[in-house]
Amino acid sequence: MTTQNSQIEAQRRYRIGAETINDMTSFRVWAPSRRTVHIVVGDERRQLEPEAEGYFSTIMRAPANACYRFQLDNDEKLYPDPASRYQPMGPHGPSQIVDPRAYQWRNNKWRGSSLKGQLIYEMHVGTFSETGTWTGAGAKLPLLADAGITLIEMMPVSDFPGRFGWGYDGVNLFAPCRLYGSPDDLRHFIDDAHQHNIGVILDIVYNHIGPDGNYLPQFSDHWFTKRYKNEWGDALNFDGPHAQAVRNFFIENAEYWIEEFRFDGLRLDATQSIHDSPSEHILDEIVRAARKAAADREIILIAESEPMDTRLTRPPEDGGYGLDAIWNDDLHHSALVAMTGRTEAYFEDHQGAPQEFISAVKYGALYQGQFYAHQGKTRGCAGLNAAPAAFVNYLENHDQIANTHLGRRFHQRTSPGRARAMTTLLLLAPGTPMLFQGQEFWSRTPFDYFADHEPELSARVREGRQSFLRQFPSLNAEAISQALRAPGDLRTFADCRLDWSERNRNNEALSLHRDLLALRREDPIFAAQCYGAIDGAVIGPEAFLLRYFGERGDDRLLVVNLGRDLTPRSLAEPLAAPPHGRRWGEIFSSENPAYGGGGSPIFENSARWRIQGHTAIALAAMPASHDASLTLEAQAHR
Repeated sequence: MTTQNSQIEAQRRYRIGAETINDMTSFRVWAPSRRTVHIVVGDERRQLEPEAEGYFSTIMRAPANACYRFQLDNDEKLYPDPASRYQPMGPHGPSQIVDPRAYQWRNNKWRGSSLKGQLIYEMHVGTFSETGTWTGAGAKLPLLADAGITLIEMMPVSDFPGRFGWGYDGVNLFAPCRLYGSPDDLRHFIDDAHQHNIGVILDIVYNHIGPDGNYLPQFSDHWFTKRYKNEWGDALNFDGPHAQAVRNFFIENAEYWIEEFRFDGLRLDATQSIHDSPSEHILDEIVRAARKAAADREIILIAESEPMDTRLTRPPEDGGYGLDAIWNDDLHHSALVAMTGRTEAYFEDHQGAPQEFISAVKYGALYQGQFYAHQGKTRGCAGLNAAPAAFVNYLENHDQIANTHLGRRFHQRTSPGRARAMTTLLLLAPGTPMLFQGQEFWSRTPFDYFADHEPELSARVREGRQSFLRQFPSLNAEAISQALRAPGDLRTFADCRLDWSERNRNNEALSLHRDLLALRREDPIFAAQCYGAIDGAVIGPEAFLLRYFGERGDDRLLVVNLGRDLTPRSLAEPLAAPPHGRRWGEIFSSENPAYGGGGSPIFENSARWRIQGHTAIALAAMPASHDASLTLEAQAHR
């Protein structure tokens, strides 16, 4: 290698892929199963030089936006780059050279996002706007900012085959999906989001690779392993022979999204299926590498873990992995049972009882090592001292909506009053709340499972989906089963695109969310999210209260009743008593007519409790002499 080439190689940021350096492009690929590797750029074909550990590289004068492929040994077929930065014709087409320095960032003062105080908003780019692109999504950012959204969680965008998909079958993990625009379109979206004081984190999939367009085995036999079970195919090889190169690929992928696109963090999908030996788990390395790549910016790292493994959020010195938060299925399951009465399938271990909500608010996960009947084994691990913000709470997400008949939203499956009351609990609880796209205006747009594959694979995907849904007895009825939409049908995808005209028609729901988020943000007690600063009590068959403790007696009380009206002659619960020298004054009611409610006085004659059914009311401890007729809510709406 010449001195000039050595200098260029020294400037590479990542081990593999095509990188533009000055007026040259450095190509490097890991192909230990091959004897020779050639690169084809236009009409030029050049052999790469072999290196140690199965790598091959070359440097040539190839401009940004030029397309290229690799020839492996003497194969007639040409293959895309496993670390391609863009696939303009999809996973089966050529790779394209991308110069990340060409984009001129406008918001260089953005210092990133930290977890506390965030309102997460899960977004699927392909269905979020009319165009299904990053440009179309960017046009909606002012509306999200107006509603109070502070952090977007973008569903996976690594390139996948077909015309549409959820993104969890990505095969080009470094290539932003061409269906949504160019890599610079993604950078522009993130830049715009930062201009609106909204952070953006990316959902990434490190537990499997999609079945169609996956050319990794052509380069190496060591990408996957059969030592571990994986419901989506072969598990990735993080701890077997030649695993270091595989580990490097995923560690650098995490760095890449943080560094080159300025994402404000990552959400790691299905971490229970990321298998590694206990000596130094791949998640440890990914967390450290991602934070280092962020430099002086703060980032947020969130995990999905079906068994609710709270060790993920413990610091490394306490035997954890150092992530910031974990998705909380337990609160979701209790909420759906309370709102719908359904206890099918994985809902069977939740009763939707008041004590479940109190415990979920105080401790996050409900299962922390107890027996879990649905799986016939224990679930979770001890985590009573976890910070409240470490649990991401939600009433719907992409999976949970799709697992209902016709992809129905939660507010379509319960009464309006219960939906408002549960929304109040979600947004005022000390955890980190998350909404799914359109939830802020109670969109009726469904979100079904959709994936566009070739016919044979599409048929297998449809059968797999139907097999999964058979755990729900209500979906086994022939009439229901026949009505389930086919994942590969273009109409299934098209029907899931948000109807933004609903935002204007559903102003009451939008006002509910906007006012709750303002209260959460501006009220110092609700905003505190402090561990141990909240307690609760059951006060009825479907009713409970939560006491938020302030430092100077400025407590808050949230009363939630998901059942019938309660009019107790007295309330034998000390948490219901206001601090000495104070009285409770209403500051928010989910039954405010502005939200479509019918009014809900909490007291009769300023003393006797009257707790209306299907409602949630927030109270503040006020000086006893304070004018009861002029509450904070009255001031806000007069």
